[in-house]
Amino acid sequence: MQSYKGCVLVAGATGRTGAEIVKRLRHYGIDFRLFVRSTQKAITLFGADAAGILRVGSIQDKEEARAALKGIDAVICAIGSNPADPESPPPSAIDRDGVQQLAALAKEAGARQFTLISSLGATREDHPLNKYGRVLSMKLEGENTVRAHFNTPDYSHTILRPGGLLDTPPLQHQLVFATGDTISGSVSRGDLAEAAVHSLTESNAKNRTFELVQGEEKRLPSSSEYFPEPSV
Repeated sequence: MQSYKGCVLVAGATGRTGAEIVKRLRHYGIDFRLFVRSTQKAITLFGADAAGILRVGSIQDKEEARAALKGIDAVICAIGSNPADPESPPPSAIDRDGVQQLAALAKEAGARQFTLISSLGATREDHPLNKYGRVLSMKLEGENTVRAHFNTPDYSHTILRPGGLLDTPPLQHQLVFATGDTISGSVSRGDLAEAAVHSLTESNAKNRTFELVQGEEKRLPSSSEYFPEPSV
C-alpha cells in the first residue's frame, strides 16, 4: 500500500476487529494511538510497550474523547454496542451518539480522514437485527454524521459495512466490494482490518461507502486493488 505518514487513532482497539486493525497498522509501520476503556486489557492484548500509546477513556465522555484526539490525523472507528448484553450501553448510546460525538470532535481536532466500521444491512429497517435496540438504524445514523463532517477532498471518510465477521487471517480470499446494501455474506476480520488501513491512502476509497464480503478462496498480496473505481 501507499505509505501513510500521519498518526491514526483506533477507537475500539481492544475489540476483536480493533485488535486486527492494530495488527495491520503495525504490519505497515503506521504510527497509531489506541483509544481504549481498559489499560489492563490493552496491555494484555498488545504488550507492555503499548502503554505509551494508550489514550484511556470512553467514547461517551466528551472530554476524554477530545483528549484522545490530540495530535491525530486520522481515525479508524471500530466501536460497536453489544445489544445482547442488558448491562451494556444501548446501540443509541454507542453506534449513534458515540460515533456522532467522535466524528464531530475529530473534525474539530483537525483529523483529515475518518474510517468507520459499520455493518451490512444498515439501511434495512426491517432487518431482524433491528429488533435489538434498532442497532442497524443506529449505525446508519452514525454513518450519516460521519459523512456530514468528512465529505470533501481535504476531510474525507470511508464507511465499511462488513458481512458476518469471521476470526480468520487476512488475504486468503478474494474480496467483494459493493455499494447499495444489496449483497450478503461473511468476511474475515483480518480482511476488514486490511481494507480499513488501506482506506487511509487509497483514492478510490475516499468519501465512499462499501459493503464487504469474501469471495472465492485465493491468496492475495494486498486488498488495495479491490476498492472499485467510482462509477461515472
